Amino acid sequence: MKRSSGARLCATAAIGALSLSLLTACSDEGSKDAGDAKGSASAKASAPASDAKALPTASLEKLLLAQGEIKGYKVTSGDDTLPASKSAVKTDKEACAPLAYAMSGLAPGDTEADASNTLTKDNVSAAATKSPGDVSESDLENAFKVNMTFVGLSSYEGDGAEKALKAVSDGVAACSGGFGVTAQGEKQKITKVASEKASGSGDESVAFTVDSEVDGEGSATFHTEVVRKGNTVASFYTVDFAALTSTGKSSDVPAAVVEAQVAKLK
Repeated sequence: MKRSSGARLCATAAIGALSLSLLTACSDEGSKDAGDAKGSASAKASAPASDAKALPTASLEKLLLAQGEIKGYKVTSGDDTLPASKSAVKTDKEACAPLAYAMSGLAPGDTEADASNTLTKDNVSAAATKSPGDVSESDLENAFKVNMTFVGLSSYEGDGAEKALKAVSDGVAACSGGFGVTAQGEKQKITKVASEKASGSGDESVAFTVDSEVDGEGSATFHTEVVRKGNTVASFYTVDFAALTSTGKSSDVPAAVVEAQVAKLK
């Protein structure tokens, strides 16, 4: 069955990382308008922690936000929606790899210590409280208004975390004209990368947008923020299916998610 343009927009959301069950939760109406991403990256420098030791993956998993720790969001494992390792994500420009990793919940720098999960904004739909025969088209559309943020944590030895943030910042500049990425076998063309104002959280933070080509029918815009606190790096990538299918632009990374996650980091 041929996908509608709305479904194709949703298919680009996590650069090929979403499961089929999530893709089918997209509405049928899409947008052909390209996003206009503007802004600048911002950072708050701190002294390198040259003697820092990387936290093990088990410790990072405990530092991820858990269910009940952030109001208005359901927290789930990223196992079903995100690539399991960097080997599943390839870019045609080496400098752009840190950007693709950050958008996939993977470590943007050189480390094996990482963990990820998914935060979905609560969406109370009338469809859940009605019998099948009473569910209207409007109820179904509202049920598919899903806002998700993919969160990745990674930890580094020495000044590795600082190098990871620099790799992201350098990648935004080097990849402004776009790049190709293949994630879990799905190819996608990023047509534009632009820096935008970061939250200023942690010791350093960098934010950027990407415009992603949608089967030759325009582009969709997505937001990512990467924050360093000590020798731990947190990445945030948000997909808003309702906004994508109506405007072609995903929502900003939720400030509440960034604030809550960074507060848990040591």
